[in-house]
Amino acid sequence: MSSSLTDGRPASAPGQTRRAASVAPPRNVIKRVLPRSLFGRSLLIIVMPLILLQVISTWIFYDRHWATVERRLSTGVAGDIALVIDSMGDFAEQGATARLFAVAGATTELNFSFEPDGSLPDAAKGVGGNKALHAALRDRIQRPYRVLPSADPRRLSVAVLLPSGVLYVAVPLERLYTSTTYVFVLWMVGSSLILFGVATMFMRNQVRSLRRLAYAAESLGKGRNVPNFKLEGATEIRQAAAAFLVMRDRIQRQISQRTEMLAGVSHDLRTPLTRMKLALALLGEGQAIDELQSDVSEMEKMVQGYLEFARGEGAEVPVEADLPLLLEEIVAQNRRDNGSISLTAPPDYAMLLRPNALKRCIANLVSNARRHGSHVWLTALPGRDGIDILVDDDGPGIAPEYREAVFRAFFRIDSSRNVTTGGVGLGLTIARDVARGHGGELTLEASPQGGLRARVHLPS
Repeated sequence: MSSSLTDGRPASAPGQTRRAASVAPPRNVIKRVLPRSLFGRSLLIIVMPLILLQVISTWIFYDRHWATVERRLSTGVAGDIALVIDSMGDFAEQGATARLFAVAGATTELNFSFEPDGSLPDAAKGVGGNKALHAALRDRIQRPYRVLPSADPRRLSVAVLLPSGVLYVAVPLERLYTSTTYVFVLWMVGSSLILFGVATMFMRNQVRSLRRLAYAAESLGKGRNVPNFKLEGATEIRQAAAAFLVMRDRIQRQISQRTEMLAGVSHDLRTPLTRMKLALALLGEGQAIDELQSDVSEMEKMVQGYLEFARGEGAEVPVEADLPLLLEEIVAQNRRDNGSISLTAPPDYAMLLRPNALKRCIANLVSNARRHGSHVWLTALPGRDGIDILVDDDGPGIAPEYREAVFRAFFRIDSSRNVTTGGVGLGLTIARDVARGHGGELTLEASPQGGLRARVHLPS
């Protein structure tokens, strides 16, 4: 059945598929943008309200406080200029205009100067100023004016056209703007950064305990011991860690009980089988006796398979081992048995594994490949997430419909149960069990050599 029908929905036309793919749902876009780690999402939960609070506070501040203060400062400057203009007529009659400018400058911090018979500069030369200043000048002075640049960058110049000339007023920027605006922004940003740093520190401590729990669970899945794991973190994390420890003890106890029972039964069966072989040897020869001897030999192989299966699930401690050296030992042993086998592996690749169990796994795969092919290719391919061990042969291979069934215990494609055509059906079962005990997997696929490829993936 095609993959388009596996979920119970009809297959769509190619054009419809392209249109649907081109318009991605907003939810998927949001998922791609959001951080994937718990640490990142927790910080996002903390930072987003903080950013929204700053934006809202800044908007209210600029819209209300800053605009009000700026308007009042500009109104004060325009009022001082209007007062001096109104007073110039009285002081001009007395010839004391310079004295008026001096007293007004000392009082208002504005520098006044007058150019008789002058004219306003071109409007294109003006610097504009802020809206509050222009509104105040129009309201208070009610005369033509220009806001001009000054030689001092800390000042603005206001030119007002009077009947007798032009009044120039140098206005300090301190009279138009207040530094409290920038102090407020700096305090707000600075305190937010400090709070963000404190939140990051606390969140990292909380996430660290979760990471240790995840690492312990991953190590247990790879068949490695977690002896120094301890409960830490928040109450919920401690509850999850306690449940993990209980689960680990139950799994180890179940494996130990099953292994001990299987090993005990298999060992006890060897004694009556030995007595049966001796009794058959004393009975002489005959067709019935030969059939019984064949059955006893097959039972012996089955018992031996039981024992090997039990040893494969034993409590071997993982150690740091050189994998290429282990593969070389398997190849050397097969060559001593006149096996045609070649090895391709990196010169040095150390990893944590159970050497005896893994050697039994690879040896079973190589033995199967030798039984059905004339040559065996053993290859180790390192990758980013571990290493793949490939066992290829040039035999007849296994049909795709049987590649999963052969991993069942005592399953054989050859239904005759003839011991000369193969084992008892535990070799691949033991091999997959060992691979999964290392946190990996064993799969079968077609080999480029024409036969079967067994792929053992071991995570790093």
